[in-house]
Amino acid sequence: QVQLVESGGGLVQAGGSLRLSCQASGSTAGIDVDGWYRQAPGKQRELVAVISNGGVTNYADSVKGRFTISKDHAKNTVSLQMNSLKPEDTAVYYCHVKTFYGANSWGQGTQVTVSS
Repeated sequence: QVQLVESGGGLVQAGGSLRLSCQASGSTAGIDVDGWYRQAPGKQRELVAVISNGGVTNYADSVKGRFTISKDHAKNTVSLQMNSLKPEDTAVYYCHVKTFYGANSWGQGTQVTVSS
């Protein structure tokens, strides 16, 4: 089992930046894919960005060119650098991992609010 703890959310003005971090603990050697998802009020949870164990990344169209996902294997952390933030980026952001044997783990979520 993998435990995840997010940090770095907060309130920022449109056009600003935030960096989210996700600290993994437990059975981290089995992690295959790390990702960030978000859920806005009244909407379904959606994928923001993912990174494979080999470093391949994929982004939602809405964040391409503005967000960057990265992983520090030595520290077992995954970060999401968010630039040029827009009010529509406001959501609770969740860290997620999938292991090689198919198990999924979620963090508790961190609130990101972008004011116009």
